[in-house]
Amino acid sequence: MGSKIHSTVVFENGFSGTGNTDNGYSVKIGRHGAAPYDLLCMALASCLYATFLDILNKKRINFEGAEIDVSGEKRSEIPTFLEICLVSVSIKGLAKTDRQAAEKSFELATKYCSIYQTLLKVAKLEWRVSFE
Repeated sequence: MGSKIHSTVVFENGFSGTGNTDNGYSVKIGRHGAAPYDLLCMALASCLYATFLDILNKKRINFEGAEIDVSGEKRSEIPTFLEICLVSVSIKGLAKTDRQAAEKSFELATKYCSIYQTLLKVAKLEWRVSFE
């Protein structure tokens, strides 16, 4: 059996709440915080980055950081699930000689990222990598 995950969201006064993790982290959700699809996009970006980082660490490729921009489009029919999603990654402070390896590493990250693979079952996902 895989690892267990758990979070609790407490809602007050309509669609306004706070999500809490067992690790002690909190996220404002709803009217005064992130919407469900905002959280989904952030989950995708963070999962991809963690996977990408693991791959680069194994290859001993160093860089300063990255920015991951996730945009999507929901279909208009109900249920309005995600139909298209574009992930744009900008990698900072990477040696020019490592760029091709970094791009291949990100491609590999899409294959191992569980959230990317889950969303791929319902949406068309595209990605691109650029360097600063």
